[in-house]
Amino acid sequence: MANDYGHHRPGALSAAEVGAYDFETGGHLPEVTLAYETWGTLNAAGDNAVLVAHALTGDSHVASTRQDPEAGWWQSLVGPGRPIDTRTWFVVAPAMVGGCYGSTGPGSPDSTGVPWGSRFPFVTIRDSVHLERRLLEQLGVSRLHAVIGGSMGGARALEWAATCPDLVDGVGVFACGAASTAEQIAFGQTQVLAIRNDRHFHGGDYYAGPRPEAGLQLARRIAHITYRTGADLHERFGRTRQGAEDPFGSPRSLSRAGRYQVESYMDYHGRKLSDRFDPNAYLTLAEALISHDVGRGRGGARAALAGVRARAFVVAVDSDRLYYPSESHELADMLPGADGAHVISSPIGHDGFLTSPEQLGAELREALAL
Repeated sequence: MANDYGHHRPGALSAAEVGAYDFETGGHLPEVTLAYETWGTLNAAGDNAVLVAHALTGDSHVASTRQDPEAGWWQSLVGPGRPIDTRTWFVVAPAMVGGCYGSTGPGSPDSTGVPWGSRFPFVTIRDSVHLERRLLEQLGVSRLHAVIGGSMGGARALEWAATCPDLVDGVGVFACGAASTAEQIAFGQTQVLAIRNDRHFHGGDYYAGPRPEAGLQLARRIAHITYRTGADLHERFGRTRQGAEDPFGSPRSLSRAGRYQVESYMDYHGRKLSDRFDPNAYLTLAEALISHDVGRGRGGARAALAGVRARAFVVAVDSDRLYYPSESHELADMLPGADGAHVISSPIGHDGFLTSPEQLGAELREALAL
């Protein structure tokens, strides 16, 4: 049931079969595999675990390992002597169900060897928590000292704290609010439609033929604009032409070939993602993030978060234009264990939670007793 699409670093990944699962919206899988990586050692009591949750197109490679020395996406936070010190803590990072980094996803084969494709269930953030809890039980984890993540990983961390208040002692939410806003849903839906409207999409059953790469690349371009700031793009590229290309070199507007540098930059990020990611996985995880609402079915966000018993560490990026800092301040106000929202200062926008988390390393350690 594992998904073997993409670059999974097989030497570093472990995988667990966590059984059949009935998804919130009625879908069913007869078997689910969760891929994961770990750092450090679980103690005899099973209570020194820290779960780190990845963002939308992230993976389980949070930090380097002996098997895979490549730097991870939160290298500055996780490791010996770092804020999440793996000499003390057992860190586990699961690849979310529905993705394409080793866990069961749309590209995974069913019992007959055919990829699930269009038959893959609708996944919610809450579904991911229930499945990851099964993984922790298999690993012998009795309590989570903390669960931490950014963006979609922050949504997962928050859902962990609300769904399993008796299990989670600390929660760290970077660059994410209590629920996806109308604007965030609009951005997400535009990305989803970019893929669905690709002529190769075929309703999600494209695995025997060309993939909808153009749609995925367009989705990534849209997303990347929200991850950065206008000032950052202007400072880096302005109106500079790409090499010798002339944006004014075509006599017809519908066939303009010359690009500006910023267009080349966006093209690069689109191609880079399509080289490593399954379009159906992008759809599945984007829809999961759109579904994020910690207060759904719980009387609203404030009522849901009132029952959270964990120490809380909420982080905003001051230049974020996807998850506005005000959303983090509102979230911190609703979390009983939070002492306001802490702020990463970064000129680049939302991605500051990936590039500059060490700014708050000392505060993270203190707030979550790491």
